[in-house]
Amino acid sequence: MDDFFTTFNVDRGSFSITTYYPPEPPLKHLLNPFRKNDIPQVADFTIGMLIASARAGRWLYD
Repeated sequence: MDDFFTTFNVDRGSFSITTYYPPEPPLKHLLNPFRKNDIPQVADFTIGMLIASARAGRWLYD
């Protein structure tokens, strides 16, 4: 994403990649058959968002 912001001269504002790709849970949580795995709600991250932000010159989504 750093290349995107630099190449297209887009102000990254409050952009954080973890909004769209949260960290993976620890392996011990994945291997425990008795632990309920909560699936996190993740915001959409689309090519259209990149195009709109490049046209605007700043990251449009929070």
